[in-house]
Amino acid sequence: MRHHDKNRKLGREKGQRVALLRSLARSLILHEGITTTEAKAKALRPFVERLVTSSKKGTLAGRRIAATRLASGEAERKLRELATRYEKRAGGYTRIVRLGRVGKRVGEMSRIEFVK
Repeated sequence: MRHHDKNRKLGREKGQRVALLRSLARSLILHEGITTTEAKAKALRPFVERLVTSSKKGTLAGRRIAATRLASGEAERKLRELATRYEKRAGGYTRIVRLGRVGKRVGEMSRIEFVK
C-alpha cells in the first residue's frame, strides 16, 4: 500500500531529489520552458507553482521562501516578474506538453512551460 507516500522519488535519495528539483525550477524560471522526462515534469509542477503563488503575495516571507528554494538571485528576480504577470491568475501557471519518445529513449519526454 502507498499510504502517505505521495511524492515522486525519481530514483534518488532525498538530497539528490531536492537538488534536482531546485535545478529544474531555476532552469524553468529563467528560460520559461524546459524539456525533461514526464515524471520530472510532473514532480516539478507543484514545486514551481507554489513558488509563484508565494511570490505573488510580495511579502518578505515569500521572498525568503524563493531565496531558500532557488538559491539564485537571477532566478528570484525573474520569479518576481512572473508573479506580476500572473497577478490575476488563481493558479495553473504551467502546462506540460507530452512529446512522446525522442530518439532511442525508453521513457516519455515532456515540455513544461509557463502559460502565456
